[in-house]
Amino acid sequence: MDTNLLLNHLVTAVLVIDGELRPAYANAAAEQLLGVSSHKLKEQPLTDNLHMLVIDAKVLKSAITGQQGLTVNTTQLVTLDGQHHTVDLTLVPIEHDAEQPPHSVLELRQVDQQRRIHQQLTLDAQQQAAQFLVRNLAHEIKNPLGGLRGAAQLLSRELSDEHLREFTTLIIEQADRLRSLVDRLLGPQKPSLHKVLNIHMVIQKVLNLVSVTLPPNIRLRQDYDPSIPDLPMDEDQLQQAILNIVQNAIQALEQQKVGDIMIRTRTAHQVTIGTQRHKLALILSIIDNGPGIAPELVDTLFYPMVTGRKDGNGLGLSIAHNIARLHGGRIDCNSAPGHTEFSLTLPINLDQDNL
Repeated sequence: MDTNLLLNHLVTAVLVIDGELRPAYANAAAEQLLGVSSHKLKEQPLTDNLHMLVIDAKVLKSAITGQQGLTVNTTQLVTLDGQHHTVDLTLVPIEHDAEQPPHSVLELRQVDQQRRIHQQLTLDAQQQAAQFLVRNLAHEIKNPLGGLRGAAQLLSRELSDEHLREFTTLIIEQADRLRSLVDRLLGPQKPSLHKVLNIHMVIQKVLNLVSVTLPPNIRLRQDYDPSIPDLPMDEDQLQQAILNIVQNAIQALEQQKVGDIMIRTRTAHQVTIGTQRHKLALILSIIDNGPGIAPELVDTLFYPMVTGRKDGNGLGLSIAHNIARLHGGRIDCNSAPGHTEFSLTLPINLDQDNL
């Protein structure tokens, strides 16, 4: 069996490094974790490809040159693109000849991934329970609402006084508004017919739409991976999901002197979504430099009717989460003052014949 192929199927980031912390090998999980290609990782010491690693570089160098093992649990790692990770670090010396420089295997296992999987499963269960409640509530609301609207229409036809007709018109308008609210609460309920499309084309349609009314203090930037293959998707649904998140970012930046929104696409290897493992996935990140999300809202962010704005209805993120679920994907959020990132993860199936 090809050892390199085997290592690239591991979830754990594996690197082989020398006494100067220069990698001689990095598997696919290491590339994904650090956000740097294997080729570039080999060009310079590991510390130059990280923004922060809590473990002192001198400690790692000493352990490698002394051929000693090292284990550190739940240490913090920050990549060059600002991603924060909690990892378990293990350093294992490799047997070598006296003429060769010492090398060690460095394993970095993300422990925040297990937390994320648990959160997603919990969120999906709660979201489905909320949707079940909303569907039953919608049924109870729509029936009398339809009768109310019909009665108002009949009454309007019998009234000759224009002033009185204004009241029946008001009833009809409010009934329609409530019905529209219920429909938006429900959102899409089942997978629709998917077509194989380019994700960047979908993103660009959203950006063209929001650019028309974009405040002058906000800048939109794109950082796309052109190698991402076309995906099966419902174009309208994905546009809606991306639009909801982008609009949230714009609203968060309205009072800021200079706002910045980055739309970034990348691929990731060996990604777990729910309980299913995927060899390859698309990660679409929408990042803003706004004030961040209030801590008390983080755990309920994707629930219906949860919002941090006075004029918000709390439906945008709930609908986006549901659309991601219908596409076999997920949405994650990491937020701190100055950096809020929503990541839409969708599986990539390279076997197009099975789509």
